Amino acid sequence: MYACIDLGSNSFHILIAEYIDGQIKIVERCSDSVQLGEDVRKTGSISPAAFKRGLDCLQHFKTLMDQYPLEQYWALGTNTFRVTDNVQKFIEAARDIGIEISPISGVQEAVLIYAGVTSTLPVSENHRLVIDIGGGSTEVIIGHNNSRLLTESMAIGSVAWRDKFFSPKTPDPILLDEQLDAATAASESVFNGISLAMRKAGWHEAYASSGTVKMLAAICQAHGFGKGEIKLAALIALKPRIIAAIAGDEDLPGLKERRRELLLPGLAVLVGLMQCYAVDSISFSATSLREGMLDFMVKNKKTLAIMQNSQLPEVSLTDNS
Repeated sequence: MYACIDLGSNSFHILIAEYIDGQIKIVERCSDSVQLGEDVRKTGSISPAAFKRGLDCLQHFKTLMDQYPLEQYWALGTNTFRVTDNVQKFIEAARDIGIEISPISGVQEAVLIYAGVTSTLPVSENHRLVIDIGGGSTEVIIGHNNSRLLTESMAIGSVAWRDKFFSPKTPDPILLDEQLDAATAASESVFNGISLAMRKAGWHEAYASSGTVKMLAAICQAHGFGKGEIKLAALIALKPRIIAAIAGDEDLPGLKERRRELLLPGLAVLVGLMQCYAVDSISFSATSLREGMLDFMVKNKKTLAIMQNSQLPEVSLTDNS
């Protein structure tokens, strides 16, 4: 039995699964909107409030893990663990709880995300575009079966874009519209940095994971734009409705209240990406980093002793691009 812990800049996740006769069975999964990356762009540090939220969540995860006969667990820290000056204190505090955390690079994160997303897809000769919009970074991968042609981690995410472009609880729809346009233009500019490499690699199918994409897919579905798929035309058409709902603090079909404050920045990031790369439609993937971690653990049992010491086996996760 295995546990995979994904410590993102917005949410912390845990997945517990068992591997029996070549089959993976998910036993437990849960998440918490910790927002460890709150204000990191401005301060460069994990704030005291976020620090406490993160440790409280890890204590809950440890209690959950203690209920199962785990053979191994793996806890990975993503963007906030890469960019903050007090992250070592957080790692030491987590160790006191009983959880060892391994910070990973953006490329390593992208490799595991690609593995997680493609683990549930049928074998195909098509080039696949995979993206994951996190709180502090967005991973962009183009692959062909198990080979990656492009692997990038971009310094843009829903929490970072909220802190940079959106004022807390702005009630003015005109101002919100201006903020959204500015955030979308900035998003497109960031993604344009790898547009030449994207065109060179090319793709036929596009998939996106993460809570931001799940949220936008649910809103599109609730408004009659199809299930499990996000069309750029639908996001543009829904823009006035979304702004009106946020400005008026009204219900928006498909939106969970806990993700409300990340709706506009998440929309800006995804629209900017889709416009930059001319992606008309993208399919939501329910699997991502955690499933990639699980896939790696199951297929690389010889490295379990290394992983228990909180070391990421670099040689197995090197970039193929």
